[in-house]
Amino acid sequence: MTGAEHLAIIAAGLGAGVLTSTVGVASLISFPALIALGIPPVVANASNTIGLLPGALSGSFGYRRELREVSRPTTIAVVLTCAIGAIGGAVLLLALPAGVFAAAAPWLILFTCLLVGVQPWISRWLRSRRNGPQETRTTMTPATTAFAALTGVYGGYFGAGAGVMMMAVLALGLDLELRVLNGLKTLSLLAANLVASIIFIFIADLNPTAIALLAIGSVAGGYVGSHIGRRLPSTLLRILIVIAGITAAVLMLR
Repeated sequence: MTGAEHLAIIAAGLGAGVLTSTVGVASLISFPALIALGIPPVVANASNTIGLLPGALSGSFGYRRELREVSRPTTIAVVLTCAIGAIGGAVLLLALPAGVFAAAAPWLILFTCLLVGVQPWISRWLRSRRNGPQETRTTMTPATTAFAALTGVYGGYFGAGAGVMMMAVLALGLDLELRVLNGLKTLSLLAANLVASIIFIFIADLNPTAIALLAIGSVAGGYVGSHIGRRLPSTLLRILIVIAGITAAVLMLR
């Protein structure tokens, strides 16, 4: 790689780190950048996952105040669920043809964008259907756990739009502020990427240079993004998540 290409990957990592901690479509920037440099798709995907790990870590650290508002059992449940799901996703990436999930991914992202957009109305409707006192949902239900695990599988396999999917799952299953859910989403992506990265290090073909350059950019971007995400009004954040998810899906369909 040339010096300009090195800078381009660092910049992609910076942007991806910001997106990790805000709208959750980090790979929208970093994965295409690696492909454009001629790195094979599976190598680029695995290298991208490892390179963005520092961004998820710094983003989770930036959201530490929000994460304190989530009960420990719920945090542990989300982390373990996503981590276990990511194991299956990483195995699928290495075992299946590259285009299997990629064909379905844009439609999954569009569907979850719809869920993020209409989540306030769905949540109000669900609350109106409950009998008795309206208790605040702060623990993971079996349904929320199952969908979070599936999102972890997708995150370990491909990752683009996994943050949007996780936001939809958590927003529908938990009655927490969107900024708190954003922190929990960032932490869940950290868990999924960590597990997938460990598997990729031992099994997958990787590009060490790309990993290092992405890591340099993403660690700064993740921390900056957490501060941006904390300050965005819930409605604006929801709109940005939907726009980013639709953009990712459209680009993947091309």
